[in-house]
Amino acid sequence: DHRDLHFSLHDALPICVSHKGRDRHASATVSFRDALSGTEVSMTIDSKRQKVRLPAGVKDGQRIRLRGKGMPGSNGGPAGDLEVTIHVTPHPVYTRDGDDVRITVPVSIPEAALGAKIQVPLIDGRIVTVKVPAGTQSGAVLRVRNEGVRTAKKTGDLLIDIAVTIPKSLSKEQKDALTRLANALGDADPRHGLAESAKE
Repeated sequence: DHRDLHFSLHDALPICVSHKGRDRHASATVSFRDALSGTEVSMTIDSKRQKVRLPAGVKDGQRIRLRGKGMPGSNGGPAGDLEVTIHVTPHPVYTRDGDDVRITVPVSIPEAALGAKIQVPLIDGRIVTVKVPAGTQSGAVLRVRNEGVRTAKKTGDLLIDIAVTIPKSLSKEQKDALTRLANALGDADPRHGLAESAKE
């Protein structure tokens, strides 16, 4: 049984598919201080000036993504994103340790042995007075609460690495004083037990 089949064809309409725009990538270099406090950087991308606000506590190598600041989309699609990689220049005094800020502070032999109050600069320019306990050893770490990296989530501490300084040259009077100190200390051996522990 043969039947005729009839098809009704309509004019074909082009299908427009929207696409998101491509992401753009850039980098910005900021100082250690600006990275901790937050700052605004201005950069030129595709001949256009773009201002980027960096949050407080941004880290070296961190990537900041700005939605819709990339290439425009096609056929009504959304614009891409702008991804900015942050480079933080090293500071001559401070380093970052997670959310803490570290600083190495020299102290003299009398300050370490007898204890002292010393002044330590903070990253924001203020000065804090810190107590060095008597008998403090080189390499000891003192902590000042809530003086580290401040972010929206938490605030770190300032870690003070103590470095007991030894004079490179001594006057005769200073040598005599140290000799008297050595005699007063007697035969105390600062390396007592080291050899035995090394054998374990």
